[in-house]
Amino acid sequence: MPDHAPKGPLSDLRVVEMGTLIAGPFCGQVLGDFGADVVKIEDPGKGDPMRQWGRSLPKGLSPWWPVIGRNKRSVALDLRQPEGRELALALIDQADVLIENFRPGALEKWGMGYEVLAARNPRLVMARVSGFGQTGPYSQRAGYGLIGEAMGGLRYVTGEPDRPPARAGISIGDSLTALHAVIGVMMALHHRERTGRGQMIDAALYESVLSVMENLVTEYDLTGYVRERSGSILPGIAPSNVYPCANGESLLIGGNGDAVFARLAATMGREDLAADPRFATHAARGENQAELDALVSNWTRNWPLP
Repeated sequence: MPDHAPKGPLSDLRVVEMGTLIAGPFCGQVLGDFGADVVKIEDPGKGDPMRQWGRSLPKGLSPWWPVIGRNKRSVALDLRQPEGRELALALIDQADVLIENFRPGALEKWGMGYEVLAARNPRLVMARVSGFGQTGPYSQRAGYGLIGEAMGGLRYVTGEPDRPPARAGISIGDSLTALHAVIGVMMALHHRERTGRGQMIDAALYESVLSVMENLVTEYDLTGYVRERSGSILPGIAPSNVYPCANGESLLIGGNGDAVFARLAATMGREDLAADPRFATHAARGENQAELDALVSNWTRNWPLP
């Protein structure tokens, strides 16, 4: 490991990254941030497409690449050629973790499936990131973050109620999947400590998004309720919104807990609101959300106060 490499809790780990774009490389980025020695395999002549991404390219260079490519060493190998695969196998033989986000079946076609790699390196932990997982009816389909966000339910509930679904503004589906892959890697490394053998991690975009969708599935299953887009509010949670101020700025207030709301009411000069039956409890504030939002908005429109 080079002397300039960061030290951290994972500094004893060697990671080989064969991913491109965001979901796979963000997994490698997180491991590298905590000290792992990440060796990234890139396509000769092209490299990771992230080297060219960005709204603008200052001095012809991507501002995105230094973020997702940080703490990594790169080597150019053509995995489509036998020589490239042999060199990659030599690296993987010495690795603790392998990250890949090819379409399922690609590595098997090249003779580099998990069973082959594990036979050569039984301690290997392999994180496989894809749109729909390594098995199942959709496994062979190309998967992208926006599709995972839609199928997982995130896109449907994001945006204003009178408009089509919106996106979060960042590639949240890819990042969520990468973080789930990191969690899987750490669990597999713990398993390896106890058994001496690695494991294969299967992280899918749509499943990773679905896993953070809170109670949407159970609420629908039990009551048939479908949560719709609600803009900047969360139905039944109040006050929790963005409120306009007198100077044209906005004030974000999260005062839905009983004690927090009591302090907010005092700050507003309306201590009586905390004892008002319409607003005294979390449930009551949710039932009277529109009325409470109007009261808070009327206050913020005069804020900052003279």
